[in-house]
Amino acid sequence: MDHLIAAVDLGSNSFRLSIGRVVQQDGKAQIYAVDRLKESVRLAAGLNEDKVLDQESIERAVTVLKRLGERLAGFHPNRVRAVATNTFRIARNVDELLPRAEEALGFPIEVIAGQEEARLIFSGITNELPPSSNNRLMIDIGGGSTEVIIGKGFQPLHMSSLYMGCVSYTRRFFPDGRITESRMQEAQIAARRELEGISKRYRKAGWQEAYGSSGTAKGLIAVLQEGGMSKKGITLEGMEQLKDKLVRDGKVIMSELPGLKHDRSLVLAGGLAIMMAAFKELKIKGMGPGEGALRVGVLYDLLGRDSEHDKRHETVRQFIKRYHVDVRQSARVKRTALSLFKQLNLPDDTEVQDLERTLEWAADLHEIGLSIAHAEYHKHSAYILQHADMPGFSNDDQMILARLVLGHHGKLSKFPVQEPTRMRWLTLLCLRLAVLLSRRRDDHEQLPLTLAVEGQNLRISVDQGWLTRHPLSEYSLHAEQSEWNKGEFNFELIAK
Repeated sequence: MDHLIAAVDLGSNSFRLSIGRVVQQDGKAQIYAVDRLKESVRLAAGLNEDKVLDQESIERAVTVLKRLGERLAGFHPNRVRAVATNTFRIARNVDELLPRAEEALGFPIEVIAGQEEARLIFSGITNELPPSSNNRLMIDIGGGSTEVIIGKGFQPLHMSSLYMGCVSYTRRFFPDGRITESRMQEAQIAARRELEGISKRYRKAGWQEAYGSSGTAKGLIAVLQEGGMSKKGITLEGMEQLKDKLVRDGKVIMSELPGLKHDRSLVLAGGLAIMMAAFKELKIKGMGPGEGALRVGVLYDLLGRDSEHDKRHETVRQFIKRYHVDVRQSARVKRTALSLFKQLNLPDDTEVQDLERTLEWAADLHEIGLSIAHAEYHKHSAYILQHADMPGFSNDDQMILARLVLGHHGKLSKFPVQEPTRMRWLTLLCLRLAVLLSRRRDDHEQLPLTLAVEGQNLRISVDQGWLTRHPLSEYSLHAEQSEWNKGEFNFELIAK
């Protein structure tokens, strides 16, 4: 059945909305563009030296998001995914911006890591290109970061997110709009330093095709081709001609650069310096346009989440293999935790569905820290899950997953009282009880206890005969009761 899905890309320079129609053909789903909106926000320009966003930039972002939110009115939450990139990642006052941004848009916003941004960009470009067995190099110069990827087919081989972008470099090297030879050289040298760490590895992997995506690459292609500086795509020779013109003029003169849009003219110098550095450092001969990029990658990822192809499930499977998880034990804990979660009788809404899925992943991965050491393994597990690159997961996804895993064992006082929501506390309770009941690493024919929740009251009913036969479990349940009663919950243990 056909339906609409939407992706929102909150970049450091522009905010973009893409709406696609999902069409099933011969058992395969295809996405056809229905609507696109783009607004220049230049969010990164509002960051001061302490990485704090100014109020003007925040207000500008909120205003644009209200307009995008109007277009998304009526969409089901499961069919909208909004992702935020570098400026949201580094802004120290993002906690001030994010709630207002989500309220304006009307949907949750995921702040994604650089590696996840690179993966989604690769997916977006690849899905818009014809099939090929060649290695493909892809470069996406955003407002605050630059993603560089080499991949083959639909598999990324190398992914990097570098801390440089057209907005940040224009502001750093051309703050007053004046363009000189020395400033261009300084900007290129700085960009080449960022690229040095990956250049050897990327050149060794090699590629047969190169693509540039998003505003900087598209803007350069338009200016170079329409200005007669390049016959096709981006070339170093063409960029040298453009740079020389900008230096001669001392600034960007739009009337003399056909194909250049106003919003792109404001960040042309910084973007050009980064692209020239990439060509020189990676020895790129030519580059074509890569359509789609991040927003299309988000659409295809969203489509996968609505099927058996959720990238997060694949990532969890890879982590299980990488960290040599005892799959029988993780499956045992998962069955028990999900059974207890059902007993909570929570409303069947998006938040509960997300928590149930996260509980499942937490059960799968709660013991990965054993690969480091048994002592305080839950802390090792949580650290890995919070800081590792986990394709498909947003920063928020990883934080929630890591905290569930951290809390599956030990004292609850490690969490600030206000930190987890009531729903997350209850999810954590299910995981803790499941781990407790599975300590012997054997299967239960049926659960020996039932769970009932009313407000802050937790009622655990256990068969008295089972308690008598399992004195360690009885001791552990009483310890659990004591732990929960130290906080805002009233844990009642009833033997029947």
